[in-house]
Amino acid sequence: MFDSFDTSAAWNPDQLKEKKDWIFEINKEASDYIAENIKKVFEPKKDLFDYSRDEFDLGPILENVSNAAKKAYYGYGLSLIKGLPRNTLNNQEFKLLIWAIGLHLGVARPQGMFSQYISEVKATGMNYRSDAGRGYNSNAKLDFHTDGCDLVGLACYNKAMEGGQSLIASSVTAWQLLLSERPDLAEVALENFYFSHNEEQIPGECPYYVQPLFDFAKGHLFGKWNWNRVRTAQKMDDIPKLSLIQLECINFLEEILRRPDVLFTSWFEPGDLQFINNHVILHSRTGFKDFEEIERKRLLIRIWIAPPYSLRLPDSWKDFWKSIDPGSVRGGIYGKNYDNKCRLFEKRQSELMGMTLPSSLST
Repeated sequence: MFDSFDTSAAWNPDQLKEKKDWIFEINKEASDYIAENIKKVFEPKKDLFDYSRDEFDLGPILENVSNAAKKAYYGYGLSLIKGLPRNTLNNQEFKLLIWAIGLHLGVARPQGMFSQYISEVKATGMNYRSDAGRGYNSNAKLDFHTDGCDLVGLACYNKAMEGGQSLIASSVTAWQLLLSERPDLAEVALENFYFSHNEEQIPGECPYYVQPLFDFAKGHLFGKWNWNRVRTAQKMDDIPKLSLIQLECINFLEEILRRPDVLFTSWFEPGDLQFINNHVILHSRTGFKDFEEIERKRLLIRIWIAPPYSLRLPDSWKDFWKSIDPGSVRGGIYGKNYDNKCRLFEKRQSELMGMTLPSSLST
């Protein structure tokens, strides 16, 4: 039964380099048109929740953006849009553009301790290995991981002076290799592992959650991995220590992900927007060195999206995702500031997109 699932996302790097149908180009005319619209709509003191989808005219790029998101979700697990208007927008206008794209694709999800719905990925001195560590605010080399959403959009405003290379691997390919080479470890990967919330849980919520590394639903394989959160969970007194066979499974999976015939590497350029389906892709990046000038420092804009066309998730995903229903508003890290304003935004946006809210979020 383990190999009876859809394998469209089971690629190797050579196939991605050859096909190129996951790359979507935006021409200068369309880019300039979008930049002009964003500048007209942008108000420096306006909260993101106070913008409506209809304020943004994305006509010249909307088809490309929608197709790229669906290619990531139903195809290879990733896609790339090139040519967004980076040079004619300041960083806050560029952030608004990514927010506008998100409003057209689904319901944005909160991303961390501060319940932020869009994040600036930049080095701010965060210790990645601390109990509350997050990689997006550090310049460290990151572990392979998945984000807590169906789709993640990551847009480049500034690239680093050195390093910061994107590392991508198909978790479907990794599962196939794990199953064929070490079926005993594949069985282990189907068992629950403990993941820390890294101090970002809702007040009163358990500081950890459990989930297997792989599971199945409706003929689809779903992958989950985040070594940093498993490592921090191990520091908790009530968490069972990883067994020797679990550690062997983790180490073998990590070795698979770094094989030349599995690992795909690329560089972000200003104006690029990458979509990743977290259920079939594991991602990471190399460490980087920044420019000294603040305006030149590496800056990526990240949005997490629940799209209306999502698939049903495995039952074992519900602890973290809150809902496993297809087309539902699910995933996200709710954080400490999730309040009624967040709920109202999600209710309004879910109704607009024809999506359902989990009962815990609908009040």
